[in-house]
Amino acid sequence: MDLGLKDKIILVTGGAKGIGAAISSVLAQEGAIPVIIGRSEADNLQQVERIEQAGGKAAQVVAELTQPEACKKAVAAVVNLFGRIDGLVNNAGVNDGVGLEKGNYEAFMQSLHRNLVHYYLIAHHALPQLKNSKGAIVNITSKTAETGQGNTSAYAAANGGRNALTREWAVELLPYSIRVNAIVVAESWTPLYESWINTFADKASKLASIVERIPLEKRMTTPEEIAQMTAFLLSEKSSHTTGQLIHVDGGYVHLDRALV
Repeated sequence: MDLGLKDKIILVTGGAKGIGAAISSVLAQEGAIPVIIGRSEADNLQQVERIEQAGGKAAQVVAELTQPEACKKAVAAVVNLFGRIDGLVNNAGVNDGVGLEKGNYEAFMQSLHRNLVHYYLIAHHALPQLKNSKGAIVNITSKTAETGQGNTSAYAAANGGRNALTREWAVELLPYSIRVNAIVVAESWTPLYESWINTFADKASKLASIVERIPLEKRMTTPEEIAQMTAFLLSEKSSHTTGQLIHVDGGYVHLDRALV
C-alpha cells in the first residue's frame, strides 16, 4: 500500500534509537524524510547513515529536549532547512523509575520535562507549519498510564498527560484538519527495555514471565510493528481517524487475563 508519504518532512523526537529508530526507518522506506531530533549527534547521524545506506533520505537536529529553548530552536532549524513540516511524531522519553515513596519533587519535575513537557513544546512550535500542511501528529505513549507499574509515578503521570493531550489536541485542532492520535506501547523489545530486564537477577525467567502473558502469539511487539502503525496514522490512509489511543500490544492491556 502506498501511504502517500513521499517527500513528507516528518519530525521524530528520539528517532535515533529503539522505537524512534524503527519509526524513522519505516517512514524513510515509505519515501518520507524523517528529521530525527535528539540529544546525541553521534546517535542521530548513525541512524541517518543507516537510512541512507538503505536508500532513504533523512536529516537530524541536535537538541536537549528537556530544555524549552532547545525545543523551539530545533523546530526553527527544521523549518530553516526544509521550509515546511508535514507531520510530527512525539516519541522521546525514558521510564526513569521516579516513584512515590522513594522519589522527590526535583526528580518528579525533571521526569516530566524528560517525558511530557517537550511533547507540548515541539507540537506548539511546529503548529504553524502543521496548519499549513494539515499534517498529522502521533504521540507515542505507554501502558503505564492505564495499568500502573510500580515505582514509576512520574513516568506514569507523563504518559497519562500524553494520552490527555492527544484527545485535547484532537479537539482543538479540528478547525485545521490536523489529526492527532496516540499509540500506546506495552511490551516492546528495545535497548532501554533490555537494560531494564538486565536489572533482574534471573533475566531469562523475568522475560519469560512477561512474554507468556502477551495474548497474541506469546511474543513481544516489535518496534517495527509500532512504526508501521505510526506511518499509517501519519498518512491520508487514516484520514478520518483522530483522538484515538491505539494499543499496538498483542492484546496485552485489554484482553481477558484468563487467556494467559
